[in-house]
Amino acid sequence: MNILKGFIGLMNTNNTKNTKCTKVSYTYVVCCIALALLSACASPISPQDEGVAKALAFSPGEDTRFLNEVMNAAPFLPAKQVNKHEQCNIKTADAAFKTSHEVNYGKYGWEKRIAHQTEFFDIPQQEGRILIIDFAQVEDALAYRYLSNNNSHNALYEPWSSSKIFAFTGAVAKLREQGLGAQAQIGSTYVADMITSINSYEAFGTSIGDSNALATLFANIAGRDNLSALFYDDWLKLSTPNIFFRGAYGPSAYKLSSYEAQMLDGTSSIQLQAYLNAADDPGYLNYRCESCGLTGNKPMTTLAQAEFLKRLASHERDPLTQHPSLKTADIKTLFYGEGNSVNNQRFAGMSAGISVMLQHAIANSIRTETSKNKSAKVILDEASKGEWRVFQKIGWGPSETRGTTEVVVLAHVCLPHYQGGREFTVSAQVAVPKADESLLPAAGKKMQRLLEKSMNKLL
Repeated sequence: MNILKGFIGLMNTNNTKNTKCTKVSYTYVVCCIALALLSACASPISPQDEGVAKALAFSPGEDTRFLNEVMNAAPFLPAKQVNKHEQCNIKTADAAFKTSHEVNYGKYGWEKRIAHQTEFFDIPQQEGRILIIDFAQVEDALAYRYLSNNNSHNALYEPWSSSKIFAFTGAVAKLREQGLGAQAQIGSTYVADMITSINSYEAFGTSIGDSNALATLFANIAGRDNLSALFYDDWLKLSTPNIFFRGAYGPSAYKLSSYEAQMLDGTSSIQLQAYLNAADDPGYLNYRCESCGLTGNKPMTTLAQAEFLKRLASHERDPLTQHPSLKTADIKTLFYGEGNSVNNQRFAGMSAGISVMLQHAIANSIRTETSKNKSAKVILDEASKGEWRVFQKIGWGPSETRGTTEVVVLAHVCLPHYQGGREFTVSAQVAVPKADESLLPAAGKKMQRLLEKSMNKLL
């Protein structure tokens, strides 16, 4: 994903020239100058973009603002940040939900045993793909229902940078096998600082701000065979073929000062073995490898991505789906950046993931008559007594192989107190025609519309 922090001067995709105004005759030139003053030479704003603009208090044509202040924005945080929890006091399950014991995720074919409404969202795939795993409580166990649109949950796509949390998971699992964990440092760089920078695209503590180089380092530590196996025998046991993690992010990995890794509490240390270059890994495949197809070397589905993150979010509460190597402390590092070098009380990790598209979509869906003029942050704070949480990883970019510009959202959401407590994991993907970074706002607005429709139905 090519992040455009501070990018200015994007071409306004809603202001393409009217072909009638390109004629060279004097009459047409004068006509178009006059019409331009009346905004008639600009393409009309679509009703969909007007809806997005109204929800976000933007002028419909402000693509640069949407890119910088919504897509690339640092997230606003909840009013209460004392407790680092990734779960909610959530509603009681009804017959629409199933527990892990009922599903038996440890055996292949679990996708046919889950409670899944494949057309819960009345949204065609042309408008995007989305899958939400909704949480509920059954006595002392979690239960889930799976909600998707137009039977899109097994369609392969490129996840872009939203897949970087998988590289982190594999890398920490590798550390755990050698007696370490996420609350450690490798050389002079804290692991928690690196996962925070991967999500925030900013330098943090001891870490540089190069998200791609950092994520490639994690993939090099994990190994691509190990990362790919997580989707099948080693953990998720998915039935859909051709899901794997064989790539990298950019040309090079972050170069550490040394590969000696040690726990922050000084209890253990090792000399870490990692591939210095992605191509050194026998499990690495080029983006256009023979078996990769148009979706590249990290193909995913909404079900694969959501299930992966859902199991991390429920790690402590659902022993039947826990990652076999990870500990609760590792989840805290992923979600909150615990064990960072700056301040252990600071929200970091996935809590610092850029973009506020999802936050706005949730706030707009729960907005009431008395809160219609309030900000999204205030609405979320009031609905959850300041205890809401959003952990997210965004991915996007133009694809020359597919001739599209794409956006992916992967997130886990906690809304305690609202409707008895709501918690869910969401994975969503959209694409617009033509591959061009100038079309990122158009793809982002399409994602905003998809999230708005889905949150309205869910909440």
